[in-house]
Amino acid sequence: MTLTRRAVLLACTAALAAASATAQTADWPAKTLRIVVPYPPGGSSDIIARSISQVLSESLKQSVIVENKPGANGNLGADFVAKAEPDGYTMLLCDVGALAISPSVYTKLSFDPSKDLRGVTMLAYSPHLLVVHPSVPVSNLKELVAYSKKNDLNFAVTATGSAPHLAGVALERASGARWQYIPYKGGVTAIQDTVAGQTQVLMNGMLATLPQVQNGKLKVLGVSKSTRMPLIGNVPTIAEQGITGYESGTWQGVLLPRGTPEAVVQKLNKALITAIRSPEIRSRLAGQGAEVVTMTPAEQDQFFAKERARWASVVTAANIKLD
Repeated sequence: MTLTRRAVLLACTAALAAASATAQTADWPAKTLRIVVPYPPGGSSDIIARSISQVLSESLKQSVIVENKPGANGNLGADFVAKAEPDGYTMLLCDVGALAISPSVYTKLSFDPSKDLRGVTMLAYSPHLLVVHPSVPVSNLKELVAYSKKNDLNFAVTATGSAPHLAGVALERASGARWQYIPYKGGVTAIQDTVAGQTQVLMNGMLATLPQVQNGKLKVLGVSKSTRMPLIGNVPTIAEQGITGYESGTWQGVLLPRGTPEAVVQKLNKALITAIRSPEIRSRLAGQGAEVVTMTPAEQDQFFAKERARWASVVTAANIKLD
């Protein structure tokens, strides 16, 4: 075969492959889509996934199911999606900031979030609430710090190396507080044990924690946002209470396996943004302390890289390492 003929055949093959991919993309989605939430039911990511699933289904004209795959601080479900077929039918909805922490915490991570996953869009931001059991005789951060130096306090965290854990570590180091971290397998159980008084301090996403504050079962001391939240406008930010520049929270977003066709990514980006911005969902989330935040796929990837660098220094300083 001559070089010219071989080049022509290769060009034809590439053109056919491109045409086939285009046709498949045009027909997408042609079957049920799955949103994998790598945490137990009831947490912030699960709440948002179930809120948007029906609207997303109507927009894409296909069934959308939510599947919880908890374990290893969200890494079990993330690994599942990272190794799934890159066709857009299996997506990961999780705390993107927490996922960015994993490479710094885990020495034997079975996947590389930056290389094996790609962003689609962010969906919502919910600041962390610093709360205590009502029996703890404090009303602000300064009093909590003083109390922690004279009394044993258990600080509940959704998991070792999670975003709430590192937010607690950063606060402890900046304020001089002292407490013992008690890891759980998700935010729901961490909240439940703090409500029960088995742990006394908790920092967790506002979306999942606020109901327990509103019913009086937990006492809120501060918000981890740069500005106060209108929903609880009487509660000062942690920065206002002397920890300058302090900010943390949960950033729910959607990711797909690396290699998913760009046209599918863009189509899903548009559908997800339409779903999360629907008046009903936006209003519902706002009433629970979460604000809608959307991004382009490129912007989300940039956010991920920034968060990974930000928390790596906290992990190193605290010497947090897990197998």
